[in-house]
Amino acid sequence: MSAAPGLLHTVLGAGPAGTSVALELARRGHAVRLVDRAGTGEPLDGVERFAGDVGTVEGALAAIEGAGVVHHCVNVAYHLQVDVMPRIQEAVLGAVARTGARLVVLDTLYPYGETHGEVMTEDTPWRAATAKGRMRAALDENYLAAHEEGRASVVLGRSADFVGPRVLNSTLGGAVFPAALTGGEVVALGDIDLEHSYTSVLDVARGLAVLAENPSGDGRAWHLPTAPARTTREVLTALGELVGHPLRTVTMDEARPFGPFDETFMNSYAELFYQHTEPQIMDSTAFRREFGVEPTPIETTLEQTLEWYRGFLASRAKG
Repeated sequence: MSAAPGLLHTVLGAGPAGTSVALELARRGHAVRLVDRAGTGEPLDGVERFAGDVGTVEGALAAIEGAGVVHHCVNVAYHLQVDVMPRIQEAVLGAVARTGARLVVLDTLYPYGETHGEVMTEDTPWRAATAKGRMRAALDENYLAAHEEGRASVVLGRSADFVGPRVLNSTLGGAVFPAALTGGEVVALGDIDLEHSYTSVLDVARGLAVLAENPSGDGRAWHLPTAPARTTREVLTALGELVGHPLRTVTMDEARPFGPFDETFMNSYAELFYQHTEPQIMDSTAFRREFGVEPTPIETTLEQTLEWYRGFLASRAKG
């Protein structure tokens, strides 16, 4: 069974992931509404922008009115997540429970906690010990309980660290690509000789769209298509080859402000720094086998990201 073409999809959150999901859904022929507080931004072909606050059930109901599928891609500032994300979940779950819309949730690897290099699959135990990890695990338990109890139809799509067009606030984002293009210092975190999974934000979009179109996947978490893990050094070397010169890489062995990440962010991120002191290896084989979707090779993702950053830097230079 697949979701009907043309069914209204409401995407909550207009960050890099939400925007990419909206564009992917429109490309597939769906009617798409993209919701954030402002309701403004770059024009997106086939996408209606909508200003809404999904922090209350009433606000969420207004945002998802008429939607058959709701994509929850909302994120908030790191230091606010533990307090704010549960309230957003309560509002969004309450809204879809009233309307009957299916809920597709963009999720993280945080519930697994420290793995000591173990390959993460959908069967990996949830052992999070950090505040954000425990919060994310509790959210996921609530989502899956809502599905199991018949209050809502829910599916979770988990991603590793983002990389791709529009991705700025990522360890492979705004502190890497501009410097790679201009010859500046590229900042990398932790031990860059450890294997680390990076998920293309365009694969996040494809994966969530596939989950939206296939209700047979509901009621569980899936690892979204993610290229095989490479060491961060290998990724940065490949990036240097694409820009035509070796990168000037500087590594940081502790959480401190750099690039787009201020002190408030990094103080809040410190509890998750283990992601850069042990291998972070995410396996998405189950998704490929079930839905036939292959991840984009990391070299292709780097090329796509460079192309976007060239345009981004050129537009900023023009003022």
